[in-house]
Amino acid sequence: MFNFYDGLSARLRGIGDWIWPTGLRVILFWEFWEAGISKYRGDNWFASIPWADWQKGFPEPFAGLGTDLNWTMATWGELVFSVMLLLGLFTRFTAISLIVITGVATAAVHWPVDYANLGELWQGYVITADGFGNYKLPLLFILMLLPLVFNGGGKLSLDHLLISLRDANDSLDDRIGGVQCLGIGLFVLSMAVIWVEPVWGGSMLGVSALLILLPQFMGNPLKPDY
Repeated sequence: MFNFYDGLSARLRGIGDWIWPTGLRVILFWEFWEAGISKYRGDNWFASIPWADWQKGFPEPFAGLGTDLNWTMATWGELVFSVMLLLGLFTRFTAISLIVITGVATAAVHWPVDYANLGELWQGYVITADGFGNYKLPLLFILMLLPLVFNGGGKLSLDHLLISLRDANDSLDDRIGGVQCLGIGLFVLSMAVIWVEPVWGGSMLGVSALLILLPQFMGNPLKPDY
């Protein structure tokens, strides 16, 4: 029975390397492309939206860039990165870039201005605004992008093709663990959090830097496990 289960699991992992990253890339491509093309074809509503309809507004440093530049960056960021995501080209960089775009948008129009407790914050986990923000959809997008950051674009991607051509020894399945691994993970998460909650995100960023640099200060840099 265990042999059957192990064999089935191995086969599911084998086909999963092709299916789940491709599925995520396709659906996220469509969502970000649709958002970008609607901005490209429409008017700059960043400039015309009443202040009362914003939540926090643009976080720093984007607050100082002006509505026209923010509109242009959001438009072309969503268009270019969505196509790169569909192709699986520089998937990790692309996914992190879209996380930043989503985090900034969440802070500007989806995250509550203030809340008294976590219960009130939870009331913002909705699609339609109800006085406490409406961050459900962008949060789901970020959670869908995270596996692409940590696992890459899968085998049906340009990244996989390029790495396969470069690496004749096929080390695509290498894994490295340790303190620096945790630090890198916290850095990725901080890129989603810092825009909506600068104190939380900044703390995560500081801890991530410490964990990444700590092995160097201790004279024990991380090495692959063989």
